[in-house]
Amino acid sequence: MRGFLLAGVLASVACAASAQTRPATTTPSPGSASVKTQLQSLHYGNVQDLRRGPDGQWTGRATQNGVEKQVTISRDGTVIAR
Repeated sequence: MRGFLLAGVLASVACAASAQTRPATTTPSPGSASVKTQLQSLHYGNVQDLRRGPDGQWTGRATQNGVEKQVTISRDGTVIAR
């Protein structure tokens, strides 16, 4: 009887824990490593000179399809390349 009760409690805890996990977001976290990872997931390579501005946006340089571009990543994760 105790075994069944313990198994039930553990199953309930496991369900509650999995229900509380949050889905991954595309918004970069405050670190430049996550911004670099986001750019790489969008097929940018050779990411350099990432700097965070006072407005929270990140700027830097990256290469896409062999062309170097100036990139800006907004606070909501939007990437603008020029």
